[in-house]
Amino acid sequence: MTRTSTARPAARALIPVLAFTGIVVSVMQTMIIPLIMDLPQLLGAEPRNATWVITSTLLSGAVATPVMGRLGDLHGKRRMLILSLAVMVAGALVSAVTNDLLVMITGRTLQGFAMSAIPLGISLARDTVPREELGSAMALISSSMGVGGSLALPASGLVAQHTGWHALFYGAAGLGVLCIALILVVVPESPISAHGTFDILGAVGLSTALVLFLLPVTKGSDWGWTSSTTLGLFAAAVVVLTLWGVLELHLNAPLVDLHTTARPAVLFTNLASIMVGASYLVVSLVLPQLLQLPRATGYGLGQSMVTAGLCMAPLGLTMMLTAPIYARLSAKHGPKSTLILGMAIVAIGYGAGLSLMAATWQSLIITAILGVGIGLAYSSLPALIVGAVPATQTGSANGLNTLMRSIGSSVSSAVIGVILSTTAHQINGVSVPTMRGFRISFLVATSAMAIGLLTALFLPGTAQRARTPHRRRTNPRPVAHAQEAADGPASTAE
Repeated sequence: MTRTSTARPAARALIPVLAFTGIVVSVMQTMIIPLIMDLPQLLGAEPRNATWVITSTLLSGAVATPVMGRLGDLHGKRRMLILSLAVMVAGALVSAVTNDLLVMITGRTLQGFAMSAIPLGISLARDTVPREELGSAMALISSSMGVGGSLALPASGLVAQHTGWHALFYGAAGLGVLCIALILVVVPESPISAHGTFDILGAVGLSTALVLFLLPVTKGSDWGWTSSTTLGLFAAAVVVLTLWGVLELHLNAPLVDLHTTARPAVLFTNLASIMVGASYLVVSLVLPQLLQLPRATGYGLGQSMVTAGLCMAPLGLTMMLTAPIYARLSAKHGPKSTLILGMAIVAIGYGAGLSLMAATWQSLIITAILGVGIGLAYSSLPALIVGAVPATQTGSANGLNTLMRSIGSSVSSAVIGVILSTTAHQINGVSVPTMRGFRISFLVATSAMAIGLLTALFLPGTAQRARTPHRRRTNPRPVAHAQEAADGPASTAE
């Protein structure tokens, strides 16, 4: 039996394991959302302080994603994937046994490290999956993020209502252990690695810049957008990021190869990723609130937390179903065309959603349309990145791309929060979002997609679209040498 024939069953087992890992990571990230309103009471904290339970995960995930990606390139992607999941399990167990705010924030910070699992999984797929299965594999792994997020909303609501909220974290820890066990059994280590040392100073610089930027983005509504603290942190982020960029350009083994990042295929993919990340979160912020508002408001749909979560399920399910469709479309027309198609569908979904907010069943239509569009867009992004960077940089490059999505989601969350709060009105002394605020939010998402579409048009055309790099299955070399990295992605197929 040949090496290629024996590799196919292993690859077929590897893909669902990596996709399941992505779902688990997404569940960890979003399972706390149904408890947002109850966190101050549960933790005995002020509402503004309780939001750190969410913010801490975002910040640690943003820092860990590019760092773990680069460490994966240097020391093994499978090894770093297992490490990130182990840290998540530890954080989940810490959160499961406490009612203290500071301890909970510590646990959620550790859980954020698992965000690096998605780019590491995509990089592993690039190095180990046969060429003909790579497109659908990356699509499935990339879309798993949305699938887990959508399924977590109703599931966590049910668990919190019937077994207690601490059970959510025990469940997350158990799923994390299961993922580690499956990876140890099914997923091989990548035979491709990079030479060089880890850029500690670059990691510290990028981490500092990310914290300085994302902190005021997530807390600006509490501090005031024009306050000295908010403006000062934004200014400091610009200074640190500039200094970091100068440093990276002068290093032989930087954390992020800015020369590669500046390539049009990478640059415009990352810019489009920001818009895709921004659009994905808007529907998750708007529809659950609209569904749960009482009918007495005149526009609320009066649904329970669990029902509202179930109405979001089509978003994730259609994202998962688009993975095989994406593989066929991308093989025929290229990931650039598929990205543009996905963004166009998202824009149509949000545009149609402006007049589909009057009944519960209409939310199912909105989420189904958006799921198809976001699924196509999410599936296209890693293929575009993988097709533009050397095999020795896939971990860090996909980590940076995932970071761009997170930045888009963070900024979108802040913008939608401001819109909903400034357009809210008082009902019995309680501030309640208005239909005007919901519609403005959808208009913002539509505008983000328009910008994303314009950005995607600048991506390289058909000459590069179908050249998804992949080494041959026979006689793989254990280490990708410096010359392979210099030759670019096409050299890895030789």
